[in-house]
Amino acid sequence: MANQQSIHIGLVGDYDPSVTAHQAIPLALNIAAEVEGLAVSFDWVPTPNAHDETVLGQFDGLWCVPASPYQDTEGALNAIRYAREHQMPFLGTCGGFQHALIEYARNVLGWADAENAETVPNAQRAVITPLSCALVEAADSIELIPGSKTAQAYGVLQTTQTYRCRYGLNAELADELLAGPLTATGHDQSGDVRVVELAGHPFFVATLFQPERAALAGETPPIVAAFVRACAIY
Repeated sequence: MANQQSIHIGLVGDYDPSVTAHQAIPLALNIAAEVEGLAVSFDWVPTPNAHDETVLGQFDGLWCVPASPYQDTEGALNAIRYAREHQMPFLGTCGGFQHALIEYARNVLGWADAENAETVPNAQRAVITPLSCALVEAADSIELIPGSKTAQAYGVLQTTQTYRCRYGLNAELADELLAGPLTATGHDQSGDVRVVELAGHPFFVATLFQPERAALAGETPPIVAAFVRACAIY
């Protein structure tokens, strides 16, 4: 289709062909773009390269992908900050969820000491801490907040999703961290935060689960389709 709109996505993370999520993400983007009637291209942005805003600025959206700890944590945080400040569509999954919370804590709330306990075990203010029960190759049910972008994407208020993670939001800091424009829009059955969205931003969504995995079964991941749509508008 000659006049098909094309979008270009930056995948922020350190590509590893053995990582299931990294195998799934290109499939997820292609399936979602086909559903939306778009052409999609993407480039992997290794985290050491994510300090360069001329690199980040060439994309229509940024996806901070799983498989952290990253080679360069500060590079990943810079990419998230860029998307947040430039109103560029942003999707964070798994490690991207964790780092979106750290970036917001540091650069919006001013918590300069916000850290990830996975990389700084003795951090005084660990925004990301070990999950009470590791979610490695586990599926769990998530309740979505009505009216949220995630609920609109899925068209339901409950969805079952797959994880591969051992770390999540520190529940002791959740109320304070999410009292402003960054809000929790999805919780598991225990009430723990599994999705966050940034109010006032065209599309800024981060999930602890890995929605891209649906593509491995040939299914369209709804939140990826919503992200692709947002990138087309951007």
